[in-house]
Amino acid sequence: MNKKVLTSALAVAFIFFNLAFGTPSLAHTSPPPSSAPPADTLSFLPASDAVMVIDVRRLLNETLPRIFASDAAKLAQVNSEIDNFKTRTGIDPRSFERVVVGARYIYPSARVTRLETVAIAHGTFDARALVAAARIAASGKYREEKYRGATIMIFSINDQMRPLGLWNMKVNELAVCALDAKTLAIGSLGNVRAAIETGRGGRRENNGLALLANRDPNSVIGFGANVTRGLLANLNVGNDAIAKDANSIRQVYGSIGSAQNDVSLVLVARAETAEAAKNLSDTVTGLKQLSALLIARMAPPRKALAQSALDNLKITTRGNELEIRTQFAATSLAAVIK
Repeated sequence: MNKKVLTSALAVAFIFFNLAFGTPSLAHTSPPPSSAPPADTLSFLPASDAVMVIDVRRLLNETLPRIFASDAAKLAQVNSEIDNFKTRTGIDPRSFERVVVGARYIYPSARVTRLETVAIAHGTFDARALVAAARIAASGKYREEKYRGATIMIFSINDQMRPLGLWNMKVNELAVCALDAKTLAIGSLGNVRAAIETGRGGRRENNGLALLANRDPNSVIGFGANVTRGLLANLNVGNDAIAKDANSIRQVYGSIGSAQNDVSLVLVARAETAEAAKNLSDTVTGLKQLSALLIARMAPPRKALAQSALDNLKITTRGNELEIRTQFAATSLAAVIK
């Protein structure tokens, strides 16, 4: 088991945290109790390979303020970037309650995997009024398209933006459509069209993945994903033994939560058989034992986070499922995000 494998494993975990927590932060108001996303939100989601459900209010009002509790300047910067996104597009992420994200795997070339995503946002806003505000904010840099009775607004951004306050992304065109009075579709033009088609068809395309993403109703973020042959073929997971273990995985799901001053992570891999899950457990246990060597070489901020996550790591096998569970201090994540 070589350093490359260990580095890849930790890199995947770190990327996931950045994706999950790379969303806006706000005030310290008390959030409402967590609940499953509205059924109509999921009914607009096109057939996907992966589904993520985000409790935006808890993320904004609870989790990220805990992460940046000792860094008021960073929290202010995040809020400033949210304001900038609202100014550019007229869309205020603070008005979202829940966001469901669907992703499809695209393979443009060998060893390359790209995600095609669409976000379905449900909130207290008036979706049509929000779209009208976006039209004004765009200052003419947009066009409209009628599609199956719905109006899609396509914004010409062509710039680097920090729409969620924590990382830069290149945005060329952004399509937005009011699906109903309280629901928006946000993404590329093709994916927003697909959301409209799905809503008109009245089919629930992602019931299985949605159930996985909502296994923990108290999580801030829940996710469920199919692990396809094409996806595995594009992953470099190291030696043949580890590749064999990875190829037995058919689905992954889990959640991110926060309580008091801690952030928790649960990741479950569902394998073909109980024997395959046991082999995965042995591999992960080996990585856990060896990872201390790699952690010792990390810079202090990442070292503290990785060590805390390792110290609290619990590995459990139940039938054909391998569960990895850990937690760490929320403030230890702030320095890594910076």
